[in-house]
Amino acid sequence: MNPLHDFQVQQTRRQFFGDVGLRAGNIALASLLGGELMSKAAGASGEVHPPMPGLPHFAAKAKRLIYLHMNGGPSQLDMWDYKPGLKAQFDKDLPDSIRNGQRITTMTSGQARLPVAPSMFKFQQYGQCGRWASELIPHTATVVDDLAVVRSVWTTAINHDPACTFVMTGSEVPGKASLGSWLSYGLGSASNDLPAFVVLTPRWSAGAAAQALFTRMWSSGFLPTKHAGVALRSSGDPVLFIQNPPGVERGDRRIMLDALGQLNEINYKRFGDPETQTRIAQYEMAFRMQTSVPELVDLSKESKATLDMYGPEVTNPGTFAHSALLARKLVERGTRVVQILHRGWDQHGNLPKDIAAQCHDTDQACAGLIKDLKERGMLDDTLIVWGGEFGRTVYSQGTLTDKNYGRDHHPRCFTMWMAGGGAKGGVIHGETDDYSYNIVKDPVHINEINATILHLMGIDHSRFSFKFQGLDQRLTGVEEKHVIKAVVA
Repeated sequence: MNPLHDFQVQQTRRQFFGDVGLRAGNIALASLLGGELMSKAAGASGEVHPPMPGLPHFAAKAKRLIYLHMNGGPSQLDMWDYKPGLKAQFDKDLPDSIRNGQRITTMTSGQARLPVAPSMFKFQQYGQCGRWASELIPHTATVVDDLAVVRSVWTTAINHDPACTFVMTGSEVPGKASLGSWLSYGLGSASNDLPAFVVLTPRWSAGAAAQALFTRMWSSGFLPTKHAGVALRSSGDPVLFIQNPPGVERGDRRIMLDALGQLNEINYKRFGDPETQTRIAQYEMAFRMQTSVPELVDLSKESKATLDMYGPEVTNPGTFAHSALLARKLVERGTRVVQILHRGWDQHGNLPKDIAAQCHDTDQACAGLIKDLKERGMLDDTLIVWGGEFGRTVYSQGTLTDKNYGRDHHPRCFTMWMAGGGAKGGVIHGETDDYSYNIVKDPVHINEINATILHLMGIDHSRFSFKFQGLDQRLTGVEEKHVIKAVVA
């Protein structure tokens, strides 16, 4: 069966002349101009991943991005949004004036009560900025003067899958391009031997089952597939089949790829499918990764002082600490975007024990990543973003005691932070009410976080689009969104 042949046979006379006769000139012109532009973009520099012509729009503060996604929704109340007045509200019903009829999930909508659960963790002020932080994150607390903390982020999605899709693609509707893919498409990469966009998925320590991760969170969507994130495995070989099978030498693989490339070139000249060129490029990247990836995961040249920054689990592949160090090594070698997705933050019950385990996984490594980049002179042009897909409720899901509680999903307000790469250290933006339930000052939509990330990377989000299905698709959507100027240095 030949789908192309079937398509041609089933075309009407009108479709045939519309597609071929009237549009052939445009196709030929676009092909010639496109080839010339690509030749100029890639030929002069020799880059495998050159930026698009005209990008960045202006001088970038950040050259690279490391995105630390806490999948499941970390509790802002127990980590960053200090509400000392809640102690007096323990086990009292959440006032109707605070909830104000807002939608809650079916996991708590059937409860007879919504009892207020103050955080059981101690808070204190850190740094010259005097930032309040929980005892759960003592290491991150030591670098608060480098953080721009946003306490007033909000989203419309109340369940994990659409909320994660929204955070990463700017839309709850699946099929859109992810943030990392947009940056790969627009800015390319400084590395010829590693992908422009890499994804790491470390294991987690919380006892509760974690939410599933969907590849749409790092998918290229409607963008060319070469811009999709490359997920490195957390155990065994980082990339399947990175080693040649027994009896196959590197020279043999080179000969095989050259022959396959020639066949693909014939196929491209015959059908003109741009994905054929993507396939050729990906085969070549895989060949180069056979050398670059083993060197990447080799930590033997890292000093003891560096390893100590990330914590005792840094040499254990698959841990968050190990992933954080790999993220530094990746951006150091020219990768444009590294995304670390740490699961297990969906704490509907047994929150005190589980969030402590999650923070043990991540706290020291987050601080170590910032300190390591700063020591290497890379923090100024490396943007780090930390956050989840939404926050957690002030009221307890299930039974509330003085030692245990759970929290439901809460999209109305949650906390994220940025560091380095043009983010203004030591600032805090946005305020929530006394229950960390509603935003009372400076609300920040999740797409304004994305607009700010693009801005720091030298991109005007309103001018960064891709034509698809008759629309100028944008990461930040069609509604007007603004850069958070208060967090930009």
